[in-house]
Amino acid sequence: MISKEAIKRGYNRGNYVVGAHTPPAYAATIKETSGMPGLQRNAVGVDAAHIDTLRGVADEVLTDSTSVVAWTRDWWAGSMMTETAGRPATPQAVIVRVSTIAQIQAVMRIAHAAAIPLTVSAGRSNVTGAALPVRGGIVLDVCGLNKVLGFDGESQIVEVEAGLFGDVFEQTIQKDYGMTMGHWPSSFAISTVGGWVACRGAGQLSTRYGKIEDMVFGMDVVLADGSLISVGGYSRAALGSDLQQLFIGSEGTLGVIVRVRLKLHRLPDYGRAIAYGFKTFAIGLEACREIMQRGANPAALRLYDELESRVQFNLPDTNVLLIADEGAREMVDAVMAISEGVCKGLGDALDSDAIFERWLDTRYLTGKSAEGFKRSPGFVADTLEMSGPWRDLPAIYTDVVKAINAVPGTLAGSAHQSHAYVDGACLYFSLRGEVEVENRAKWYRQAWDAANAVLIKYNAALSHHHGIGLLRAPYMRESLGGAFAVLMAVKQALDPKNILNPGKLGLTDALPHDPDR
Repeated sequence: MISKEAIKRGYNRGNYVVGAHTPPAYAATIKETSGMPGLQRNAVGVDAAHIDTLRGVADEVLTDSTSVVAWTRDWWAGSMMTETAGRPATPQAVIVRVSTIAQIQAVMRIAHAAAIPLTVSAGRSNVTGAALPVRGGIVLDVCGLNKVLGFDGESQIVEVEAGLFGDVFEQTIQKDYGMTMGHWPSSFAISTVGGWVACRGAGQLSTRYGKIEDMVFGMDVVLADGSLISVGGYSRAALGSDLQQLFIGSEGTLGVIVRVRLKLHRLPDYGRAIAYGFKTFAIGLEACREIMQRGANPAALRLYDELESRVQFNLPDTNVLLIADEGAREMVDAVMAISEGVCKGLGDALDSDAIFERWLDTRYLTGKSAEGFKRSPGFVADTLEMSGPWRDLPAIYTDVVKAINAVPGTLAGSAHQSHAYVDGACLYFSLRGEVEVENRAKWYRQAWDAANAVLIKYNAALSHHHGIGLLRAPYMRESLGGAFAVLMAVKQALDPKNILNPGKLGLTDALPHDPDR
């Protein structure tokens, strides 16, 4: 048996400062950035008059290039490569810091009237470039909206401002209410509640607690013209299309999420974990499918291929499946009984305690799957998470790894299954390459092109929880097919001047005052 103390200890491990801004500097010194556009195209400047107006309504406005680089830096490999090559990704913008909804509305009205692009920013833990201001303008930092506003104990619903960091939020609801949200993404301590919603994130125990879209009860959003709306607020409803889901995952392209009402769970008081090894990844996937379709939903159901089993658990000749659950004893024991019954017929039992403890130690460490590889200046590592139906997952795994490995300069492609459902699962691929420094961006795009060609072939989801941003933008039109026109129409209706985070989700970054319009 795994004790609840062991499970909770894993929640609090990590190397992050509580509530701190996220990304480190990629380069020791930020050079003068004029004439070095990085990832920006025709950046829109904010004139002195508008800066003065913004200072009148905001807490702080930062305009120097060093501050702009520091306050827009994220965790995307693409911007890391740009900055370490001496070209910061987005050096041209103004940072506007706010702490109230009224301030956000005022800033939005200023931006809307002048057609100034505006990109919402918070923890900046994103790995797809989703919060990079590619057209300059205003970067709206909402980390000042960081309060827990209230708790409905009977309904187990908490109201929280969108800029609150995840670790502070979880510590507060555990301490004050004896509750948990059960949302444990890798970026847990370096991301915000609003960021989780805006990018449609998932935690590592989502098989028990759900993804973020399952956790949102209601929320408030400031639209492009500065108006404030509320969406959701029902356990279930038949009120036409679900407008709340329209904003979840919209990555700041349709509005600014300012307040969120979230469903909570009582803190678990019991937990168990087991582990099995399988001869092939496909057999392990079959075990996961059977577990889910027999009605069990363990909090963690994570299957690692041979390469990642070596890196993660020092077990190179098997495909390790970790199954862990928490909650009411009767429920957990039933889930484990079903899981063990499935796995005994397909694989071999492993040292559950050792596997689980190792997982707790390493599950929040970014880049762990790059261990064992030389890290020269030309080394590049990234991850790709997608989802598809059980029927296709074995072939998708084989074809994506093959496609990645076929790109010249690739060191290794690998994967694990990270989130599971009755109808399918998420496969989380790791990409590693080592090339000449000047060829890093070329290798990176070729690897992503190769992998996404496979996903489009199988009509799989391009992303399960990291989102689209800039990274996956080139594949969105082909992936969505005729539905992409609907996405464009929604964007046009809610943001006719295209000022909200232009260029993301595969949408255009064109602005009304562009000379070629």
